[in-house]
Amino acid sequence: MATATETDAMRRAVALSARALGDTAPNPVVGCVILDTSGAVVGEGWHRRAGGPHAEVHALTAAGPLARGGTALVTLEPCNHTGRTGPCAQALIEAGIARVVFAVADPSPTAAGGAATLRAAGVEVESGLLAAEAEAVNVAWLTSARKGRPFVRWKYGATLDGRIAAADGTSRWITSAESRSDVHRLRAEADAVVVGSGTLIADDPHLAVRGIEGATQPLRVVVDTRARIAPTAPVLDDTAPTLVAVGKDADTAHLPGVDTVRLPYAADGAGLDISALLAELHARGVRSVLLEGGPTLAGAFVAAGAVDTVTAYLAPALLGAGKAALAEAGIGTIADALRLDVTDVTRLGPDLRVTAVPTVPTATAPDEES
Repeated sequence: MATATETDAMRRAVALSARALGDTAPNPVVGCVILDTSGAVVGEGWHRRAGGPHAEVHALTAAGPLARGGTALVTLEPCNHTGRTGPCAQALIEAGIARVVFAVADPSPTAAGGAATLRAAGVEVESGLLAAEAEAVNVAWLTSARKGRPFVRWKYGATLDGRIAAADGTSRWITSAESRSDVHRLRAEADAVVVGSGTLIADDPHLAVRGIEGATQPLRVVVDTRARIAPTAPVLDDTAPTLVAVGKDADTAHLPGVDTVRLPYAADGAGLDISALLAELHARGVRSVLLEGGPTLAGAFVAAGAVDTVTAYLAPALLGAGKAALAEAGIGTIADALRLDVTDVTRLGPDLRVTAVPTVPTATAPDEES
């Protein structure tokens, strides 16, 4: 049974793991705290970037010989495989750690098994401490590992009557500066930002992170079935990488040097196949997607069962007419409505940010190797 000291240390490890959100794909975010034999903190660490040392290695390095006989608190089960770095379970054993407490079991087939390796070496192992908190921080990677596709957060800004643009098409600015700043935080935490060609033509967005020093720029993804994007579009500048997803027979002659991928059409012929898009992004190492719209693309994601979280920025304004936040989503009757569980409501300036998750499991893509 974990002690109060260990619980405090795990809470610190969870906070450390969050520092690397958006920086570690295709790896998870992980934090680790080492306690010596007296229960004092002697080492801390978090996984900072894919290919670099894991959280346990950073913490063990900081602890040095004081780790021997001590306890390691880790937000994710220590890995048990050799990739670009060695297995963390073995590193803990070699450092002489006597006890390991981790929050969440590793669901990936390649890295799981660290707990068994530790126990076989005589290390005391406990799991589940602050599991909900650790899972919340690492939800994107855990979702991708379990479903074989990236985690998808659909974000939109709207008036209280659900309009994302006025009747004349104007939409700047419905939400406040505080809300727009928070969107850049979400971009910085995502591996990819996805928009459709309608949003691109209407708003000509840049989609890069601004105002967050040191942020890793996400992959900008434009879903443009007929390749209507202009080669001078701001989203194609060199601020961040960009991928343009087009239909299999689209003419891309006007986009020399632009990273494009040809995808199959959706079964109904309207737009691209969402599962194919997510499979392509997953293959490129994307583990978290921020879907920024518009309503047609959002509807396609909802219809495909590919929305894991909804974040709505609601402005205290009414329009009465104009574009709705969500278009056709394959829902024909109230009984089929996608019901959501509100997990957070926060005031940002004059706006409300509402975060909600589906109350029933969303559809999963075919199993893929993580």
